[in-house]
Amino acid sequence: MSKPSCPGTLYTIRAGDTFFLLAQRFGVSLDAILAANPGVDPNNLQIGQVVCIPAPAPPKPECPGFFYTIQPGDTLSELAKRFGTTVKSIIDVNPGIDPRNLIVGQKICIPERRCPRGTVPYTIKQGDTLEAIARKFHTSVQRILKENPSLDPKNLIVGERICVPARND
Repeated sequence: MSKPSCPGTLYTIRAGDTFFLLAQRFGVSLDAILAANPGVDPNNLQIGQVVCIPAPAPPKPECPGFFYTIQPGDTLSELAKRFGTTVKSIIDVNPGIDPRNLIVGQKICIPERRCPRGTVPYTIKQGDTLEAIARKFHTSVQRILKENPSLDPKNLIVGERICVPARND
Protein backbone atom coordinates (compact mmCIF):
# COMPACT_ATOMS: atom_id res chain seq x y z
CA MET A 1 0.00 0.00 0.00
CA SER A 2 1.55 3.37 -0.91
CA LYS A 3 0.86 6.67 0.78
CA PRO A 4 1.68 9.26 -1.90
CA SER A 5 0.67 12.21 0.27
CA CYS A 6 2.79 11.25 3.28
CA PRO A 7 4.20 14.44 4.85
CA GLY A 8 7.19 12.58 6.23
CA THR A 9 8.63 9.09 5.91
CA LEU A 10 7.07 5.89 4.60
CA TYR A 11 7.74 3.11 7.09
CA THR A 12 7.24 -0.65 6.77
CA ILE A 13 5.79 -2.28 9.88
CA ARG A 14 7.99 -4.90 11.56
CA ALA A 15 7.23 -7.43 14.27
CA GLY A 16 6.49 -5.73 17.59
CA ASP A 17 5.79 -2.29 16.11
CA THR A 18 2.96 -0.21 17.53
CA PHE A 19 2.05 3.37 16.68
CA PHE A 20 2.96 4.29 20.26
CA LEU A 21 6.48 2.83 19.92
CA LEU A 22 6.90 4.42 16.48
CA ALA A 23 5.88 7.80 17.91
CA GLN A 24 8.59 7.46 20.56
CA ARG A 25 11.21 6.22 18.08
CA PHE A 26 10.61 9.00 15.54
CA GLY A 27 9.93 11.82 18.02
CA VAL A 28 6.40 12.59 16.84
CA SER A 29 3.10 12.51 18.69
CA LEU A 30 0.83 9.50 18.59
CA ASP A 31 -1.97 11.81 17.42
CA ALA A 32 0.18 12.95 14.47
CA ILE A 33 0.79 9.34 13.38
CA LEU A 34 -2.91 8.49 13.71
CA ALA A 35 -3.87 11.58 11.69
CA ALA A 36 -1.35 10.71 8.95
CA ASN A 37 -2.79 7.20 8.62
CA PRO A 38 -6.57 7.48 8.32
CA GLY A 39 -8.18 4.13 7.77
CA VAL A 40 -5.31 2.21 9.39
CA ASP A 41 -6.42 0.25 12.46
CA PRO A 42 -3.71 0.98 15.06
CA ASN A 43 -4.74 -2.17 16.95
CA ASN A 44 -4.25 -4.41 13.91
CA LEU A 45 -0.92 -3.42 12.29
CA GLN A 46 0.38 -6.04 9.85
CA ILE A 47 4.04 -6.91 9.27
CA GLY A 48 4.97 -5.45 5.87
CA GLN A 49 2.21 -2.82 6.00
CA VAL A 50 3.43 0.62 4.88
CA VAL A 51 2.44 3.55 7.09
CA CYS A 52 3.26 7.23 7.13
CA ILE A 53 5.44 8.65 9.89
CA PRO A 54 4.95 12.43 9.72
CA ALA A 55 7.90 14.75 10.10
CA PRO A 56 8.30 16.06 13.64
CA ALA A 57 6.71 19.44 14.18
CA PRO A 58 9.29 22.22 14.05
CA PRO A 59 10.16 23.44 17.52
CA LYS A 60 8.19 26.46 18.59
CA PRO A 61 10.42 29.49 18.54
CA GLU A 62 11.45 30.48 22.01
CA CYS A 63 11.11 34.03 23.16
CA PRO A 64 14.03 35.24 25.27
CA GLY A 65 11.77 37.76 26.94
CA PHE A 66 8.01 38.18 26.73
CA PHE A 67 5.33 38.38 24.08
CA TYR A 68 3.77 41.74 23.30
CA THR A 69 0.64 42.39 21.23
CA ILE A 70 1.04 45.23 18.71
CA GLN A 71 -1.24 48.19 19.43
CA PRO A 72 -2.29 51.00 17.05
CA GLY A 73 0.59 53.43 16.53
CA ASP A 74 3.33 51.07 17.76
CA THR A 75 6.72 51.25 16.04
CA LEU A 76 9.76 49.11 16.69
CA SER A 77 11.81 52.10 17.74
CA GLU A 78 9.14 53.15 20.26
CA LEU A 79 8.87 49.58 21.58
CA ALA A 80 12.67 49.28 21.84
CA LYS A 81 12.82 52.49 23.85
CA ARG A 82 9.87 51.51 26.05
CA PHE A 83 11.25 48.08 26.88
CA GLY A 84 14.94 48.99 27.16
CA THR A 85 16.18 47.05 24.13
CA THR A 86 17.15 47.80 20.53
CA VAL A 87 15.29 47.59 17.23
CA LYS A 88 17.93 45.13 16.00
CA SER A 89 17.35 42.86 19.03
CA ILE A 90 13.59 42.85 18.40
CA ILE A 91 14.10 42.03 14.71
CA ASP A 92 16.62 39.29 15.58
CA VAL A 93 14.12 37.42 17.80
CA ASN A 94 11.23 37.90 15.35
CA PRO A 95 12.43 36.49 12.03
CA GLY A 96 10.20 37.53 9.17
CA ILE A 97 8.78 40.59 10.90
CA ASP A 98 8.34 43.59 8.63
CA PRO A 99 9.46 46.57 10.75
CA ARG A 100 7.63 48.98 8.43
CA ASN A 101 4.35 47.06 8.56
CA LEU A 102 3.45 46.07 12.11
CA ILE A 103 -0.03 44.58 12.28
CA VAL A 104 -2.34 45.53 15.14
CA GLY A 105 -2.99 42.36 17.15
CA GLN A 106 0.24 40.70 15.94
CA LYS A 107 2.22 39.07 18.78
CA ILE A 108 5.95 39.69 18.76
CA CYS A 109 8.75 38.77 21.12
CA ILE A 110 10.36 41.56 23.09
CA PRO A 111 13.81 40.39 24.24
CA GLU A 112 14.68 40.74 27.91
CA ARG A 113 16.66 43.71 28.87
CA ARG A 114 19.64 43.15 31.08
CA CYS A 115 19.38 44.75 34.48
CA PRO A 116 22.34 46.85 35.56
CA ARG A 117 24.32 46.16 38.72
CA GLY A 118 22.43 47.19 41.84
CA THR A 119 19.07 46.11 40.44
CA VAL A 120 17.20 42.83 40.18
CA PRO A 121 14.95 41.66 37.35
CA TYR A 122 11.24 41.33 38.06
CA THR A 123 8.48 40.14 35.73
CA ILE A 124 5.19 41.97 36.17
CA LYS A 125 2.32 39.71 37.19
CA GLN A 126 -1.45 40.12 37.02
CA GLY A 127 -2.60 42.50 39.78
CA ASP A 128 0.84 44.05 40.40
CA THR A 129 1.14 47.72 41.25
CA LEU A 130 4.35 49.70 41.56
CA GLU A 131 3.54 50.29 45.20
CA ALA A 132 3.27 46.56 45.88
CA ILE A 133 6.49 45.83 43.96
CA ALA A 134 8.30 48.59 45.87
CA ARG A 135 7.11 47.14 49.22
CA LYS A 136 8.15 43.64 48.18
CA PHE A 137 11.69 44.79 47.34
CA HIS A 138 11.99 47.38 50.15
CA THR A 139 12.48 50.24 47.74
CA SER A 140 10.40 53.17 46.48
CA VAL A 141 8.17 53.74 43.48
CA GLN A 142 10.38 56.71 42.56
CA ARG A 143 13.51 54.50 42.43
CA ILE A 144 11.69 51.93 40.27
CA LEU A 145 10.55 54.66 37.86
CA LYS A 146 14.05 56.17 37.75
CA GLU A 147 15.44 52.77 36.73
CA ASN A 148 12.60 52.17 34.22
CA PRO A 149 11.89 55.61 32.72
CA SER A 150 9.55 54.32 30.02
CA LEU A 151 7.38 52.44 32.51
CA ASP A 152 3.80 53.70 32.71
CA PRO A 153 2.77 53.23 36.36
CA LYS A 154 -0.92 53.29 35.38
CA ASN A 155 -0.49 50.66 32.65
CA LEU A 156 1.77 47.85 33.83
CA ILE A 157 2.06 45.12 31.21
CA VAL A 158 1.80 41.56 32.51
CA GLY A 159 4.93 39.67 31.46
CA GLU A 160 7.06 42.80 31.07
CA ARG A 161 10.43 42.55 32.75
CA ILE A 162 11.58 45.54 34.77
CA CYS A 163 14.68 46.24 36.82
CA VAL A 164 13.99 46.90 40.49
CA PRO A 165 16.61 48.77 42.53
CA ALA A 166 18.12 46.90 45.44
CA ARG A 167 16.90 47.64 48.95
CA ASN A 168 17.09 51.22 50.25
CA ASP A 169 19.71 51.48 52.97
